Amino acid sequence: MASSRTYDLTFITATILEWKPILTNECYKDIIIDSLRFLVSQQRIQLNAFVIMNNHLHIIWHIFQPFTREQVQRSFLRYTAQMVIRELRNNNPDLLNDYFVGAADRKHQIWERNPLSVAIWSEEVLRQKLDYIHKNPVKAGYCLYPEQYKYSTAAIYLGLPSDWDFVTPCYL
Repeated sequence: MASSRTYDLTFITATILEWKPILTNECYKDIIIDSLRFLVSQQRIQLNAFVIMNNHLHIIWHIFQPFTREQVQRSFLRYTAQMVIRELRNNNPDLLNDYFVGAADRKHQIWERNPLSVAIWSEEVLRQKLDYIHKNPVKAGYCLYPEQYKYSTAAIYLGLPSDWDFVTPCYL
């Protein structure tokens, strides 16, 4: 990839309310995966990398026109929050109480407001963000090697088999 390439990628970090580890349960991670798969299938995004941790996630994606980053990010977080709340209401109502906020516009909240969103403007920044995403599970003690963690794109970047056929890697 030439250093003069125009980058149109965004790195986002979204955190669960008060860093609660709800995403320890794979059914909630699968809600996120299904939503990302949907966004790709509807040609709203090109998904380049992700990791879903127990209390936050990191994504690198490209947003397709006519959609904006704000629209896609807002709808993604809103939808995944609604699905997690529905799952909690149906299967774990006691845990749902941990996400009660009683705000004027919502009873429960899953994601912290104002997720971090950073434009990727160079190959150096892309490399740093990919490295950060893929090493996050190792740093957290979930695995010894990045490619061992299921809810990450690290294996794809090493050319290993992966369940994430909807991801388009950014090879450097």
